[in-house]
Amino acid sequence: MMTKIKVSIIEDIEDIRQGFYFLINTADEFQCIGSYSNGEEALADLAKNTPDVVIMDIGLPGMSGIECCRQIKIHYPSIQIMICTVFEDDERLFSALSAGASGYILKRTSPSVLLDSIKEIYNGGSPMTSQIARKVVATLQNPPKKNNHSEASIHLSGREMEILQFLADGFRNKEIAMKLNLSIHTVKSHIYHIYEKLHVKSRVEAINKITNGN
Repeated sequence: MMTKIKVSIIEDIEDIRQGFYFLINTADEFQCIGSYSNGEEALADLAKNTPDVVIMDIGLPGMSGIECCRQIKIHYPSIQIMICTVFEDDERLFSALSAGASGYILKRTSPSVLLDSIKEIYNGGSPMTSQIARKVVATLQNPPKKNNHSEASIHLSGREMEILQFLADGFRNKEIAMKLNLSIHTVKSHIYHIYEKLHVKSRVEAINKITNGN
């Protein structure tokens, strides 16, 4: 029997929450095991019903989605968190990534892309809506000027910066290899060295490191 990806939803708008619940439970590869209208309720139940992936809004009543994300990663670090929101501003985006979110998509994302994004984040990826990925890339290309000695600018080569930007834009290793006319082994080797130089373990941590400059 196929192992289903266990998903929980934290969304205060009932119609959206029910829509996500129906979409997930009618797809063969997924099972929705929790549906919550606020972060406090979700945190109280996660010990009993621990999902693989949490889909979470930012604008929640009471505890914000960003703080809820931070608390989940402290107490349940293995849970992958995907923000699904209407907010596109840089402040919320990078706050959510810094709090531990591994994906950031917008609510206008199509149902099929939403399901693909759940699968991608479960498999170790960092799904982002194209507009969001473009913001990350723009920040990479125009880092804050207040820090002139970031680890990335000192240690990453031009090729490594190029690959990191492709990662931020949502490309998979195979796609990066094709775009740069490199072998998949070479791309993986570059990614390994990027993570090693920045002292990180994932693409989101690497993006945070280069954007925050610390």
